[in-house]
Amino acid sequence: MKPSGSFFLVGPMGAGKSTIGRQLARILGLEFIDSDRNIEAQTGVDIPLIFELEGEEGFRRREQEMIDRLTRRRGIVLATGGGAILSSVNRQHLAARGQVIYLHTSVEQQLKRTARDRNRPLLQTENPEAVLRELMAVRDPLYREIADLTIDTDGCRVQDVVKKIVRHIEEN
Repeated sequence: MKPSGSFFLVGPMGAGKSTIGRQLARILGLEFIDSDRNIEAQTGVDIPLIFELEGEEGFRRREQEMIDRLTRRRGIVLATGGGAILSSVNRQHLAARGQVIYLHTSVEQQLKRTARDRNRPLLQTENPEAVLRELMAVRDPLYREIADLTIDTDGCRVQDVVKKIVRHIEEN
């Protein structure tokens, strides 16, 4: 295990990073942190408003600062935003500072899980499926590049995914 004893969850929106992360942290006795929620707490506004005021580029700058700060902490479970891995700096920090767990899910599952969620600026479009397919094509190789463990979450219960992760941690 990498020295920090931290676990960083990466994957697309709707993969279950926050839900799984909370349970994983509870079982491991670690602190759970959601990088997107921390950005919102720091700025005092939600992510859609940051996108509206600063654009995706402004949000990504804030995200990179937050990922740098959070990955320096020890003994945490961190749920990252789906696009955090777009930054090579973020990928370096994630890979070097903890165990990276890629929660993979299909576009079909993402559509089901995000259908009513208005807090996802990239999906506020005529064709969210096309957007999700484009995002997956770009991001999947980046998730895989830094992952120490990849788990497919399609059709899985949260507790089953958490058990798989814990089993992997215990075996390594």
